[in-house]
Amino acid sequence: MFEGLTVAMVTPFKGGALDLEATARLVEFLIEGGTECIVISGSTGEAATCSVEERRTLWRFVRERVAGRIPLIAGTGTNSTADSIAMTRIAEEIGLDGAMLVTPYYNKPTPKGQVEHFRTVARSTALPLVLYNVPGRTGTNTLPETLEQLQDQPNVVAIKEAAGSLD
Repeated sequence: MFEGLTVAMVTPFKGGALDLEATARLVEFLIEGGTECIVISGSTGEAATCSVEERRTLWRFVRERVAGRIPLIAGTGTNSTADSIAMTRIAEEIGLDGAMLVTPYYNKPTPKGQVEHFRTVARSTALPLVLYNVPGRTGTNTLPETLEQLQDQPNVVAIKEAAGSLD
C-alpha cells in the first residue's frame, strides 16, 4: 500500500496565504530526492491552522502537480469525528490515495472513545487510513491494545507512531 519513504510536507505560506509556487518547488524537490509518498496537511503541514478551503486548494494543487507519480495522503484528522469524516470525504473526492487520522486532540478520549472515533471515520470512506498516535500533541496515548480493536477495519492500513517510546 504505502511503502518506502513517506514525508510529511510543510505547507508554504507567503503574506498570510498559501504559496503555491513554493509548494510546486517543494513537491518537485521531495520527489527528486526520493520521497515515495507525501503527507499533505499533517501536523507538520499546519493542518490545525489551515481553513477547509486552504486544505482543499492545497490537496487539489499537489495532486495535479504530482500527477500520479507517488501516492498522496491527506491529514484529515481533527478532534471532531464529524469534521474528520468531512475532511476525509473531501480528500476522497479530490482523488488522494489515503488519509491520516490523528488521535483526537484536546478532548483526550478514552481508549473506547478512540476506537469509536477511528471506526466511525473508517466506515465513512473507502480510502486507506493511517492512524497517527502523537500523545505529545494530543494529550492522550493510543495504546497497542486499543489499536488491536481496530484490526477488523480493512482500510486501516498503517500506524504513524510518535509516542517517543520504543516499548
